[in-house]
Amino acid sequence: MRPAGRGDLDSLYFSYPIFPSPEHGATFARETPVAIVGAGPVGLTAALTLARFGVRSIVLEKKSTFNDGSRAICVSRSSFHIFDRLGAVGPFLEKALGWTTGRSFYRGRQFLEFHMPHDAHEKFMPMYNLQQQYIEQYLFEAARACRLVDIRWASEATAVRDTSDGVEINVDDANGAYVLKADYLLAADGARSAVRAMRGLRLKGENFEGRYVIVDVRMAHDYPTIRRALFDPACNPGGTVLIHRQPDDIWRIDYQLKPGESAEDALLESRVRAKIAAILGEIGHQGAWELEWWSVYNANTLLLDDYRDGRVFFIGDSAHIVPIFGVRGLNNGVADGENIGWKLAKVINREAGDRLLDSYTPERRGATFDVFANAVKSTRFMTPPTRGFTILRDAALSLALSEGFAGAFANPRQMAPFTYAQSPITEQCAPAPDGGAAPGAVAPNVRLADGTSLCDRYARGFTLLSFGAPEGIERAIASLSALDNDFDAIIVNPERQVAGALSLADPGQEIAARFGAEAGEAILIRPDHHLAGRWRGAAGEAPVAALSRLLAV
Repeated sequence: MRPAGRGDLDSLYFSYPIFPSPEHGATFARETPVAIVGAGPVGLTAALTLARFGVRSIVLEKKSTFNDGSRAICVSRSSFHIFDRLGAVGPFLEKALGWTTGRSFYRGRQFLEFHMPHDAHEKFMPMYNLQQQYIEQYLFEAARACRLVDIRWASEATAVRDTSDGVEINVDDANGAYVLKADYLLAADGARSAVRAMRGLRLKGENFEGRYVIVDVRMAHDYPTIRRALFDPACNPGGTVLIHRQPDDIWRIDYQLKPGESAEDALLESRVRAKIAAILGEIGHQGAWELEWWSVYNANTLLLDDYRDGRVFFIGDSAHIVPIFGVRGLNNGVADGENIGWKLAKVINREAGDRLLDSYTPERRGATFDVFANAVKSTRFMTPPTRGFTILRDAALSLALSEGFAGAFANPRQMAPFTYAQSPITEQCAPAPDGGAAPGAVAPNVRLADGTSLCDRYARGFTLLSFGAPEGIERAIASLSALDNDFDAIIVNPERQVAGALSLADPGQEIAARFGAEAGEAILIRPDHHLAGRWRGAAGEAPVAALSRLLAV
């Protein structure tokens, strides 16, 4: 909702472009390897990932512009790494506000200051604040510059049918109706997914009682980019308030509604203004402010039984809905988009068998359950579901004022990449040493001596990271290159030159320390920078066998 007198797209800080429906001319494509319904961050991430591997896609978007209003704002380090791999991260870094710290207050007194993990080896900050409009704009600009992505605005998918070798999609736009044929369909059309409904599928899970009014306010407020959580503040007795800084002097303020409080009444502009005035008074803001947008939010943990339905794959909110606490919704969806994107590309390019696609659901549904496990704890702490929970929560908060350990209960457990330990394509090899990168985990970054990042040296496809150059490594590299056209090898501290591999000197053993690796060890890194496996000894044969199994060739 926007203030009286302003239209849906009348923003204080963002100019919404209006995109027309495409013309149905002689070159208008009606067939594509991959169709994507939804041009939000998740759909565009998938399209750009496919394009990175040379695969065309057509993206259908019902709306004629970017999402309006106050949506996702917290973008994790892992998502920035994905945008970096897609060649789109530049404008994100210029606009977004990075942060590492959060502060929590109980009845006006600070009891917790948490710091997300961050060190000199990291390429990006743990978290960035950026409005979803900009996220979509920057991904759209990257897609528009790519000849392999065709975005069709104001184009509604009205029906989906299976065929013997793909799917057919009925599409309506301002210039008429047509049928789009695709080998595969990605449903990235959000929480109210039309594709999901067309397939007769339902999300299942838990609905929580806690409700929040989400408000964006423009004001010149002198406070760093730090997450603030207020428990039982004078401005919202018995409830909670969350405050985040965004670019363009926009501030996100979420405040909890009381049980039984009418959402309709709470969304009245006069009520919103009064509540925001009280909150700003509590945090000491005395200057002018303007309302940008507001809405109401309910916390849910919902997901599909299977993210694959034949040749249709569900990504982002069409597959799962998670609570906002811990900022996992958008970031989880972006990871979905890259995960299915590189796997589909391998299958379409005939470098992998269809079984590779069967790993999408266990990996990303597993990630969703991990999100649920953390988000449910945060949700119950932020919005206790019963009087008993409330008593326990308030007791912990009171204790935290004098005993620091109790403050950990309020830690929001921010988004971290999921480890695919139980994935069917993760090799169940020797466990990593304490502190080392485990099979299925995201590869840690290492800042190299020249100031560049190790992650920038990885191949577009799979990468073999070998510590030393054992006998037979040349044969392994040749075999791996034959399996993956985008493969590359990196030899750390090689005893000799190895043809077809990049040599990296690591005199300080920083790379070995970050990975927990020993001389003679080999690690296979996937296109999404998760570890497919790691081996001590047999460094030549084991990775080849593992990649052959993974690609199901």
